[in-house]
Amino acid sequence: MTALEEAIDIGRTVLIAVAITLFVRFFFFQPFNIPSGSMKPTLLIGDFVLVDKVEYGYSRASLIWPMTRMPVHGRVLSDTPNTGEIVVFKNSADKNKDYIKRVIGTPGDTVQVQGGVLYVNGEQVKRELLQQPSHCNLGAGRIVTTMPVYRETLPNGVSYIIQECRGNSSVYDNTEAFVVPAGHYFLMGDNRDNSSDSRSDVVGYKPIPSGWEGEETMFHFVPLDQIVGKATRVAFSVDGDKAQIWEVWKWPFAIRYSRLMGSVE
Repeated sequence: MTALEEAIDIGRTVLIAVAITLFVRFFFFQPFNIPSGSMKPTLLIGDFVLVDKVEYGYSRASLIWPMTRMPVHGRVLSDTPNTGEIVVFKNSADKNKDYIKRVIGTPGDTVQVQGGVLYVNGEQVKRELLQQPSHCNLGAGRIVTTMPVYRETLPNGVSYIIQECRGNSSVYDNTEAFVVPAGHYFLMGDNRDNSSDSRSDVVGYKPIPSGWEGEETMFHFVPLDQIVGKATRVAFSVDGDKAQIWEVWKWPFAIRYSRLMGSVE
């Protein structure tokens, strides 16, 4: 084999590998980097999550450029998220930014938070205290505070871990009763006091009430066609305090080995 033939063969192999990677990312799984602590303790900053695009079918939000510009609305091969599942979605206010939250309310549900306690359809969601808050003085003025940790169980039996600060004066801890409209979802982070989610005005979309003459959009609910897919597994995880993602020579000491390929629940 000549040098030219060898170069062509290598180039062909690389192109095939790239094509397969793009095909998988396009239609099956997409990696998602956890950029904030809004889903702690379930997901940590530095986790890389695999997002299943097949689970809920396809929409423009779940595809990649240039197919995101197709004049198509709604979803194809569509299924719907279940309460308790963790999903990645496009924020209607900023469709270039992906968010990851847990489905708390599906169409027809009423969701409310009172005194930091979650209510779905008027019933208090079961919550069990797993860890009391504590303070640890490390010296040199460094104090570590751990928040209360709870196991929350939704009416459909889905159970997961949340954390929240003591004290319930935040607007996130006392909300109005949100009625989820058809084709929309109410999403919340597991880190209840540090999550921009459907309780706030910066995430989701709230339909315009009849006769409304104000701005065109109000926020709170996430449309089905803005959901990218379902978070399924933590493919990779690196502790950013020990190494930046580009500092590969530090990875052996920064990788969270216990989280690799763990299921997202």
